[in-house]
Formats: sequence, structure tokens, C-alpha cells
Amino acid sequence: MNIHPVFSFILFLIGMYGMTVSKNIIKTIICLQLTEASVVLLYLSLASEVNGTIPILPGSQDLFVDPLPQALMITTIVIGSAITALALMLSIKLFHYYGTLDWKELLKREG
Repeated sequence: MNIHPVFSFILFLIGMYGMTVSKNIIKTIICLQLTEASVVLLYLSLASEVNGTIPILPGSQDLFVDPLPQALMITTIVIGSAITALALMLSIKLFHYYGTLDWKELLKREG
């Protein structure tokens, strides 16, 4: 039995729980990254082949590992890193403007 999908699901639940209960914006951003990492782990674990070879090697062509899911997940990691950097920059701006990173306190000031 492959344990990676189970671990990925548990990691996803921890990330979602952290996003829903967190009072701090930075903790929410970290939990968002955790959720993204769990999706990448799930996708790569489902696309992996045991004893598969890379498709550029000559010789037996029985079982190949598809490079497309790996390329897609590298793109996902890069986009997720850019989104995290943007979210952290916005949280710094919020802190400088309001003096807090608490969700409830920010919502009280706005609404």
C-alpha cells in the first residue's frame, strides 16, 4: 500500500484546519503553503511508477515515468511561491498601516 496519498490527505486537512482557525495572517499564509504542498505531493505520488525509467534512456521501453506531471508540479511550486511572496508583502503593508495582523481586529476596523 502506498502511504503517500494518505499522508497527503492528512497534510491537506491540517492545512485547511489551520487556515480556518488561525487568527494571524502569517499563520494563514503558512497553512495555505502547507495545503499547496499536500496537493503537489498527492499529484506526484499518483503519477509515480515503481521501477519506472526516464523516457530519454535507450534500451528497454517497458515502463516509463511520465515527465509531464513533474513539469506541472514544478510550475505549481513556482506560482505558489510567487503567491506566497505577494501575500507576505501585503501582510507587511497591512501591519504597517493598521499595526496588527489579527483577522478579527482588521475586520472590526474595516466594517
